[in-house]
Amino acid sequence: MAGLAGLACAMLTLSTLPAEADPTASRPRRGDVQRALAALAESPQVVGAIGEVYVDGERVGKGSAGTRLLNGKGGRIPTGARFRVGSQTKQMTGVVVLQLVKEGKLALDDKLSDLLPEVAEKDLVERAGEITLQQLVQHTSGIPNFFDDELVDTFDFTTSYPPIELVKKSRTLPRTQEPGEKFSYSNTNYLLLGLIIERNTGHTLAAEFERRVFDPVGMDDSYLPTTFPGGIKGPHGHGYFPDSTGKLRDVDRLNMSYGYAAGGVISTAHDISAFQRAFAQNRLLPEELKKVLMGPPRSAPQPSGQPSEGGGGQPQRPAPPCGGEPAITSLKGSAPGFNAVTFTTPDGRTQFALSATLAVSNIDPSLDPLLVKAAEAVFCPQK
Repeated sequence: MAGLAGLACAMLTLSTLPAEADPTASRPRRGDVQRALAALAESPQVVGAIGEVYVDGERVGKGSAGTRLLNGKGGRIPTGARFRVGSQTKQMTGVVVLQLVKEGKLALDDKLSDLLPEVAEKDLVERAGEITLQQLVQHTSGIPNFFDDELVDTFDFTTSYPPIELVKKSRTLPRTQEPGEKFSYSNTNYLLLGLIIERNTGHTLAAEFERRVFDPVGMDDSYLPTTFPGGIKGPHGHGYFPDSTGKLRDVDRLNMSYGYAAGGVISTAHDISAFQRAFAQNRLLPEELKKVLMGPPRSAPQPSGQPSEGGGGQPQRPAPPCGGEPAITSLKGSAPGFNAVTFTTPDGRTQFALSATLAVSNIDPSLDPLLVKAAEAVFCPQK
């Protein structure tokens, strides 16, 4: 079950992606999305791929390649189909938390033991009295990642775990750093942030996403599953993951318990593009709080395929431009069966949202170059 720690892989800058071909033009020329995705789906690692390009909220390109199911079965995936966005959820969770900070209901230096007393009282999180809200947001708390081969099973599709139970599981792993010492990616941080949101607001995380993110931005087809097993509504692509014998198994029923505030949102290319546009244009958070979510730059390699950039996973080092500034950044989500990436220009005007269902481990090192190549074909068609 290698690759478990890749659940909802944090937001990531794919460092070889160029940006605008002509940054002075109001509508830079874009490549053929269908052709880019067809090339992506020709790779044996990919079962199906869908994507759409938006400029100023208007769809200017779309494509679908490969098939819904393995071995050419199931027909094509509709370009507007829903898909799991993985750790792109974390940015939404961070937005809600920092909106509460802006409203004075939370503070960045609040201690975890005060925000969720039970984690200290029941010894569910080591050193909870020292860990701050900001450290949770920026992955510097040092709390171990619950999504680990030793603790959870990729192929367990029937057991529903409350978030606090997964937090408890993480307590059995040793800490590897002091609170606030360095970046150490952990999905457990964001489970705790989800619980903090629910405790503070008196509402479910799903309801707060609707009220604070989905409704204001116009994400009408997005949702956080609330009823187990929490599958994807409507036609969609199925992803696959190798078991211990190497046999590919359908993981469309991915256990929603493992997602929640760390990686549970299901969305569409339209909706996730609208979210990134609103975020980039400061319609969800003011600039000073966006910087908190983005966190300090990170460069040290992380274990198990985890990204090395950014507190809260937000990209810190934009990819080099093709022909000039500004460069394009990317937000990636990953779990067994899929990679989902949203490429965005810093001004928020242009997005390319891509979802790829897989026939390899989601942290296979060959995947990122394939995704970057597809984005280059769209953003830099002259290359």
